[in-house]
Amino acid sequence: MSNVSPDPKPLVIAGKTYRSRLIIGTGKYPSYEQNARALEASGAEIVTVAVRRVNLSDPSQPRLVDFIDPKKVTYLPNTAGCFTGEDAVRTLRLAREAGGWNLVKLEVLGDRKTLYPDMLETLRAAEMLIDDGFQVMVYCNDDPMMAKRLENLGAAAIMPLASPIGSGLGIQSPINIRLIIEDAKVPVIVDAGIGTASDAAVAMELGCDAVISNTGIAEAKEPVLMAAAMRHAVEAGRLAYLAGRMAKKRYADPSSPLAGLI
Repeated sequence: MSNVSPDPKPLVIAGKTYRSRLIIGTGKYPSYEQNARALEASGAEIVTVAVRRVNLSDPSQPRLVDFIDPKKVTYLPNTAGCFTGEDAVRTLRLAREAGGWNLVKLEVLGDRKTLYPDMLETLRAAEMLIDDGFQVMVYCNDDPMMAKRLENLGAAAIMPLASPIGSGLGIQSPINIRLIIEDAKVPVIVDAGIGTASDAAVAMELGCDAVISNTGIAEAKEPVLMAAAMRHAVEAGRLAYLAGRMAKKRYADPSSPLAGLI
């Protein structure tokens, strides 16, 4: 990256600038030690933390904070496993009391089969949290109208799903994602469904500001290696977006001119 022009639009979330455009999770790893090694390989500066599932405070058990230092990496508490607005708000208020975290990721799920967001509950919870002084990054469906409503409420970032959580299916609705990006004044971060490096590159080539990968890294056969692959894919995808891809054409166009052949 040092030999190319500076990025004209650095990633800024809630007033803080980040160099990495990859965010990784802290779930599904067999150990916090492997999670920490994956983080190092990824170059990520933000980790999502499911505060209802990760041990942050019990010293009798392995703690995430002993392996990933919250003073060096931004912890992003999330509401994974919450199905009502009240549960989500309560969870994040407890997280703020426990660790002082004000930047949070909101997700309110609709059912256990699809894990799609319940957007009515999400909007209601987002409004409550923003009124309570939180900086809220919001997991949502890929509906441009819903994304704009969340932005108008004061969301710090919009996080549309690529495909169902943990599915690894990649981006299923690139047109919707692009429409969200075109109209957003806050960062758009693709969340859920990123299964491998090429998925992350596609998201970045569409113009997303960042990508989240949890299952795609944690459930790879070699998570640390996949974390490194995701890092390079995000960087390559961002460069390709800034470069501007060639136009697609219906017919061949020779690389060398045909006129003047010997």
